[in-house]
Amino acid sequence: MTDLDQLTQSLARNLKRWRGERGFTLDALAARAGVSRGMIIQIEQARTNPSVGTTVKLADALGISITTLLDYEQGPHVRLVPEEQAVRMWSTDKGSHTTLLVGAEARGPLELWSWTLMPGDASTSDPHPDGTTELLHVTAGELTLVVDGVNHQVPAGTSAVFESNVPHAYRNDGEEPVEMTMAVSVPPVR
Repeated sequence: MTDLDQLTQSLARNLKRWRGERGFTLDALAARAGVSRGMIIQIEQARTNPSVGTTVKLADALGISITTLLDYEQGPHVRLVPEEQAVRMWSTDKGSHTTLLVGAEARGPLELWSWTLMPGDASTSDPHPDGTTELLHVTAGELTLVVDGVNHQVPAGTSAVFESNVPHAYRNDGEEPVEMTMAVSVPPVR
């Protein structure tokens, strides 16, 4: 079984499990996530590999982290994630990529990410649920952080925090790669 097959099976199992735990029908989850009922059925039957955006929407609608949605076993109170088990979530032909390092469910999902964004590359995100906060720290290059249409320059050594319940994007308008670490805190489902 390939890593992709394992990821597809894990996502199918976890989506079904968390939808059941939340008491959501297919239609209810589809409405909450803005994802078609047919797509959710295909994911739960392990017949498709959804985009990162679709996976994020489903996790947000369920009030869990992407880590929880992709990981079947929740470990002990201390959980170490070796580098080879971090999940590459997004990449481009230019070499940009994001890696989900670790996540937790304490008082709502909490995720820690490592990002590399190559010159001229960008990643956009739909609004997350109200109360979602993102913190980031740029260690190399200069990030252009776009929050609700407003550009913010974040050079190496600078940190930023923002509420991500509005459209937002991460861009590298410079000539060297941007390296950053980001934490995302999502409020629990009410």
